[in-house]
Amino acid sequence: MDLLRRRPDVRRAEQELAAATARIGVATADLFPRFSLTGTLDLRSNDIGSLFSAGSRAWAFGPRFIWPLFDAGRIRANIEVQSARQETALTRYEQAVLIALEDVENALVAFAQERLRHRSLAEAVAANRHAVELSMELYTRGLGDFLSVLESQRSLFGSEDQMVQSERAVVANLITVYKALGGGWEGWIPIERVGPRTVAAEGS
Repeated sequence: MDLLRRRPDVRRAEQELAAATARIGVATADLFPRFSLTGTLDLRSNDIGSLFSAGSRAWAFGPRFIWPLFDAGRIRANIEVQSARQETALTRYEQAVLIALEDVENALVAFAQERLRHRSLAEAVAANRHAVELSMELYTRGLGDFLSVLESQRSLFGSEDQMVQSERAVVANLITVYKALGGGWEGWIPIERVGPRTVAAEGS
């Protein structure tokens, strides 16, 4: 889940939900009375020279109490509005998480399937190479014709081409998994060597 939270869409939905929840708290706080301490300083003098003397200064200091009793209906209506917005934000957040999970699942399935296909193609390449060697040996001994050699080579080239395409698909699917998880993985993903080519391995 921490990786999913790095996705821009999930992160944005989460921030919107947090802001909507905070607005409910602000709206609810308006129901309660507010206390404050206020003070004023008044300077009175007929002479500029004695303006700042002790006799020309007047102080006023005291508490202030505000309780919007007559606005309670409006405040409660605002709380309901903010609560509805919070519910909407929560729904959007849940949808963003579900979409993220679906993206990750689809990417992982595609990556795993292509990995299996690549292994199968690697086995086919190995078998076709052995067939080429065998057909060449039979041809040099006079036990086979050159057409068999050409057919085995054609099968080898075809399987090798498919394996190259599969290697690219494995890397592309791995990048898709990376993007679906929001990126930011620590470390690196190891690789393994299959035959003469190198492909990305599954991350642990």
